[in-house]
Amino acid sequence: MQVLSSFLSAVALVLAGSLVANVASAAPLTIVALGDSLTAGYGLPPGKGFPAQLEAALRAKGHDVTVVDAGVSGDTTAGGLARLDWSVPDDADAVIVELGANDALRAQDPAGTRRNLDAILTRLGERKLPVLVAGMLAPPNLGPAYAAAFNPIFAEVANAHGALYYPFFLEGVAADPALNLPDGLHPTEAGVEKIVQGILPLVEKLAKNIDRG
Repeated sequence: MQVLSSFLSAVALVLAGSLVANVASAAPLTIVALGDSLTAGYGLPPGKGFPAQLEAALRAKGHDVTVVDAGVSGDTTAGGLARLDWSVPDDADAVIVELGANDALRAQDPAGTRRNLDAILTRLGERKLPVLVAGMLAPPNLGPAYAAAFNPIFAEVANAHGALYYPFFLEGVAADPALNLPDGLHPTEAGVEKIVQGILPLVEKLAKNIDRG
């Protein structure tokens, strides 16, 4: 009788452990959007920025995903690197890195932008987090030499770290007055919607790369 009781207790423990594992695996995936004002939703009402619209689009397609807004207006790649550890919490499953626009707007040395992005991806890689790098283009007024040094950074760093890469975060939105606020730099709600439509397939691929094992 004692043997039977011990056996039943062991079975109960196994079943309980299995139930806990199933509950854990059923928890929503957490994707952190690490970025600047383009991520933070500068000038937009709450819930209309990139993370919220992206989360809604993912859920509409059947993905149980939470997108965390880790955007800070005015942030450069150096700023993103400095706050990386607390901006990307321990429960993060993947990261979208959208940084670099302010580096270019301030005409900072592209070599520094490259170092910062490389350091960000190195540290995220050490945490085994899948990453999607959103590329940025230098403003035309900075000239062809600056663009030649700045524009390739994002693809090259993403490739070096085996990260996913979206060529231009503002694709189809930049320089379109109908999709930008009066400052000409930040997307409207409709502009963000277009950004989400463009990047969504790669974010879905990012979600598939998540391994909780």
